[in-house]
Amino acid sequence: MDMQQSHLARQTRHYAEHAGYRIDAHPHHARLYHVTLKADALEAFFSRFAQFNSQHLEYVPYARFTLAQGLAELVGDGFLAALSAIVHDRDSGGFTVGVEGVTNDPQDYVKFGTAIGHLIGPGNFDAMSGTYYARFVVKDSDASDSYLRQAYRLFTLHTDGTFVDEATDWLLMMKFEERSAAGGESRLLHLDDWEDLETFAEHPLAAYAFTYTSPPSKNVAQEVLRPTFFKVNDKPCICFIDQFVSPETIEHADWLARLSASLEASPATAAIPLPVGDLIVLNNSFWMHGRAPFERHPELHRELMRQRGRFARA
Repeated sequence: MDMQQSHLARQTRHYAEHAGYRIDAHPHHARLYHVTLKADALEAFFSRFAQFNSQHLEYVPYARFTLAQGLAELVGDGFLAALSAIVHDRDSGGFTVGVEGVTNDPQDYVKFGTAIGHLIGPGNFDAMSGTYYARFVVKDSDASDSYLRQAYRLFTLHTDGTFVDEATDWLLMMKFEERSAAGGESRLLHLDDWEDLETFAEHPLAAYAFTYTSPPSKNVAQEVLRPTFFKVNDKPCICFIDQFVSPETIEHADWLARLSASLEASPATAAIPLPVGDLIVLNNSFWMHGRAPFERHPELHRELMRQRGRFARA
């Protein structure tokens, strides 16, 4: 556990061990869990769905749930319910899981991420890629119009889905490949660990509907009005990204700048590693995420996959 996380009580209520999987403490964050799948279950999953490819999953939405159902059947013993309970649990809301070295095929990574995500709920359309997932590379040089691919700057804490008009309940990030990469760890902050939550969540501007727009690379032309803070189950939740929110007054800009500065200064923010072949799932309503800067290297190469979605209806 990181030193900055040592003050947090370790979440234990979802610990479990079954024939096909085990749920333990995450080694780098007290609020997260790490799920280990047995190699024989993973091998059976990739064998059963060997004929599936990414085009089939992109064109046929129900095939994504077929993968999820297949993985749940092979792992067994309440796997779907266990993952769903973690993501809905306000005290946690996140876990990591990986392919355990069973495969390094990017097509398999897409299938695995799709299965895990669709155990939580349906994936959203990602306008940046034109389908339900996005693969993107961070490298030494970049000419894009957002911080997503800019390797050597801090990617500030934010939530996803701010500039689209659909719910973004969960977020999944999976690492596909990494070379010549030092730094660039995932930065995470659980809202309940933020010292200034009450100060900002109870401010008069907390419920103000700010306008969100996005740059051309996101392929979303609409403007969306969103309050920064809202409640789910009577608990404060957040929707914020500094790059895409448009203040209308100096007062608005000052409040948004102070909000971002407070988040960035929180000692509860943790930088955690994510091995190749592993993914992280977070509740997007009360987890903020970002990325630490990479150390400069001309051969830097990291590829990630992103999926975002809604919770399944009961």
